[in-house]
Amino acid sequence: MHPNLVPLIALLAIAQYLVFASLVGRARGRYGVQAPAVTGDERFERHYRVQMNTLELMVAFLPALFLAAAHWSTTAAVVGGAVYLVGRTLYALAYVREPRRRGAGFMLSFVPTVVLLIGAAVGLLRGL
Repeated sequence: MHPNLVPLIALLAIAQYLVFASLVGRARGRYGVQAPAVTGDERFERHYRVQMNTLELMVAFLPALFLAAAHWSTTAAVVGGAVYLVGRTLYALAYVREPRRRGAGFMLSFVPTVVLLIGAAVGLLRGL
């Protein structure tokens, strides 16, 4: 698998996060939640939680992606990254519609992150 696909996955993850952030800005106007408030209308709060939960997971995902590609498998990193992106999209759509249904999207983004982290750790340890 082409190694440039790993940074492409990272760029797509960052772009996805920026889309979620822009949706928060739009929701502020639509639901009348003025900055710096982060509470108010529940529909706004759903968008805000999607953005913040995505940011929280990206802190682990991006390093795990690059470490896995470098020390384990480029293919696994790209596949895991693609699953993460789909998972985050499903998570966002579900959370905004009905937060109780966000589980599948969460798992499709959390599990690949953990797998990439474990793969990177195993690869690093084997290299010692």
